[in-house]
Amino acid sequence: MATLLQKIGLIRLHERDTDDPKHHHHHQGSLKGNRGHQKSNNKYNSPGTDNTNIIHQGDKNKKSGDSQKDKQSNKEKHSNVKESKERQQGGNKTGSSSTAVQQLSTVSQQHSLIPVRQNCGQVRTKRLMKELQDIKKLTDQFIMVELVEDNLYEWNVKLHQVDKESALWQDMKETSTEFILLNLSFPDNFPFSPPFVRVLSPRLENSYVLDGGAICMELLTPRGWSSAYTVEAVMRQFAASLVKGQVRVTSC
Repeated sequence: MATLLQKIGLIRLHERDTDDPKHHHHHQGSLKGNRGHQKSNNKYNSPGTDNTNIIHQGDKNKKSGDSQKDKQSNKEKHSNVKESKERQQGGNKTGSSSTAVQQLSTVSQQHSLIPVRQNCGQVRTKRLMKELQDIKKLTDQFIMVELVEDNLYEWNVKLHQVDKESALWQDMKETSTEFILLNLSFPDNFPFSPPFVRVLSPRLENSYVLDGGAICMELLTPRGWSSAYTVEAVMRQFAASLVKGQVRVTSC
């Protein structure tokens, strides 16, 4: 009996709830709210607007931009290296060209000097041949010439005569010195430059003759020399200077 009454009570309760419009409205509102919440969740969780996908897409774009920057940087580096090599090659070509021009200029100068040297050599040879012939014609035997090892450009000259009133002549007699021996070397540009003259024997003591036998005379310097001077004229001037300078023969 109690069980039956409970069933009847539950049936009435159900009917009341079904007939109550407020309850029906509330139930519909709850359903609508649940549906709206689901739609909202679906909206934010839809595949088209997935935040994870957006982040991945941004990463892909960033990586693509970085890759393009790297490629551009590599291209610039390659271009700079290429330009540097081209400049270096251009500099090497310029240096080689400059060196070649200098070498050609040097060779040209050397070739241009050859005729001048040949001409000077011919002038020196002709002049010395004439000098030898003129000296052989001297009648007073003032000087005698011998070629050193048959070399036309180096002479040994024997000076036989000095002033017989001079102290030098007296010294030569006392020491049985028959002549003063001198050595003459003629440069390539003789007669436009003076010969080099030194005394070989005897040993003379005076400021005109240095320790090694070299002669200190303005006549034998580039400033005092003239191409018109002959060997004979130089020897006569030297003999006069010895007497004037009171040069003496020394036994040491």
